Amino acid sequence: MDNNIKDDIKKIARDTEIKLTGFLLRWKERRDGNAISDAEAIDRKSRIIADKANEILKRRGKTVFNEIKNVYIKKDGKEDKEN
Repeated sequence: MDNNIKDDIKKIARDTEIKLTGFLLRWKERRDGNAISDAEAIDRKSRIIADKANEILKRRGKTVFNEIKNVYIKKDGKEDKEN
């Protein structure tokens, strides 16, 4: 796949994450009865939260991947060739 296409898809996904996070922040402020922050503050908070969420997913994803790999390793240390 062309690098420009990959970059465009990543940018779309990132922008969507930020917009969804902003929507959830506004919803929470309304639900809690707080004054809704201005768009710039919401955007800043959304970016921080999205970055933290991605960092957590990266760390947890590595752990999950390692556990999945361990499922396919036999007790004697050899890989399971049934794939």
